[in-house]
Amino acid sequence: MSQAVRAKPYLNPYLAGTLLGIVLFLAFFITGSGLGASGGLNRLLVYVQNEVNPQHIDQVAYLLKMAGGNSNPLDSWIVFLTVGTIFGGLISGILGRRMKFETNKGPQISNPTRWLMAFAGGALMGYGARLARGCTSGQALSGGAVLSVGSWAFMFAVFAGAYALAYFFRKAWN
Repeated sequence: MSQAVRAKPYLNPYLAGTLLGIVLFLAFFITGSGLGASGGLNRLLVYVQNEVNPQHIDQVAYLLKMAGGNSNPLDSWIVFLTVGTIFGGLISGILGRRMKFETNKGPQISNPTRWLMAFAGGALMGYGARLARGCTSGQALSGGAVLSVGSWAFMFAVFAGAYALAYFFRKAWN
């Protein structure tokens, strides 16, 4: 009989939090900026937009700062941080034996509906990240670490909004 492959235990949360704090400190110390994911993903998207329709990039001031003229949106450390985070998570999942393809959902919701809700939620979060000038990780980690009032207000709003909306979406999970 073959023995079931068991996932390795997660890292102690206190140790993981301490290591994350050290990485955040080093990010501020070395780059002068904190951590976040939306900036790198945004630059990857602008790169693709610039390849497909460079005239559009030249007409939007926000995009022009990243990809206008001879500048390349991929010439930023945050892009490498984002790509490294994605591949690091993938490698960690494989080595920790947690890599599997599944759709987490409640019994009252179909797979297509769950994927549609996930996509819509991700799109709203992406739009909100651009409006808030940073994603939840950048706002919470980097902004919270430097005691930015706006970042703290943003995070309280995120948790309050999630708590308020949980009532309406809980039937999909129960």
